[in-house]
Amino acid sequence: MREFTAVVERDPETGLYVGYVPGFPGAHSQAENLDRLNKNLCEVIEMLLEDGDPTLEGEFVGTQRVSVG
Repeated sequence: MREFTAVVERDPETGLYVGYVPGFPGAHSQAENLDRLNKNLCEVIEMLLEDGDPTLEGEFVGTQRVSVG
């Protein structure tokens, strides 16, 4: 079992959840709810892995709060 970290945002115009795996080209999807988004991302990643292990273009490190003013 392999695990990848996905970043999830909500599109303010459509209300859809958008997820992507940082540094993994093509590993992105969208859905109306988080459960469906997770399933969609799993399907996309499984398809991409059929071509072999990815060469990640970056590594997810974390999030950071920034206070201004």
